[in-house]
Amino acid sequence: MWFWFLTAAALLVGSMYWYLRNVYFFRDPLRRSPADPDAILAPCDGTVVYVKPFRAGKIEVNKLGEAIPLPEIHHSSYRFDDGWLIGIYMSPLDVHFNYAPVTATVADVVHAPAAYNLPMVDLWEYVQLTFLRRAVDLFTHRYRLVNERNTLFLHSEGRPPLAMVEIADKFVNKISCFVKAGETVRAGQKVSFIARGSQVDLIIGDPTAEILVRKGSRVTGGETVVARWGRSVL
Repeated sequence: MWFWFLTAAALLVGSMYWYLRNVYFFRDPLRRSPADPDAILAPCDGTVVYVKPFRAGKIEVNKLGEAIPLPEIHHSSYRFDDGWLIGIYMSPLDVHFNYAPVTATVADVVHAPAAYNLPMVDLWEYVQLTFLRRAVDLFTHRYRLVNERNTLFLHSEGRPPLAMVEIADKFVNKISCFVKAGETVRAGQKVSFIARGSQVDLIIGDPTAEILVRKGSRVTGGETVVARWGRSVL
């Protein structure tokens, strides 16, 4: 009796795990992006873990008592002056396609490999973010600066620069990018896929942008308006 019960339970758990890992994780739901030229959309599904202003290309970190230059995040020579950084954590239960936040030209795609990826979160932080849907400020975690990443630099005519930094977690298998430099993408278009847990940092080079999310906000990639362009016009 107990043997058959335990066997059935093991098969059920194993089947659910296989389904979640090999089917549910790769789901590709239809997204309807708002027709708003001033909207900046969430580049992915997940939980906002920080919203930080940056000035002169640096982010002040009170906890560390230092300023982090943006190139340490996007790992390239591109320069941003003033603006905002929005970090969105994608748990294994979130859709892992990434979406263009605005209609723009892909100015460049920069891939920065890493010798070793650090885990993004510890067990309790994982439980909070994945199952309890509670925000955890991950800004001071070391993975943000050292893990493998892929950055798309986007330029819209008459708008300040913008970039989305896809950061790999310890257990990420691959970052698959669907676009290349010189292509034009529309707001809400699928541009990449990250296998397993990960994060996307959205860099908005517009200090006058209206930020519509805060730490703890749940966002849907390609649909949620996370910010609106401000008065800055190039």
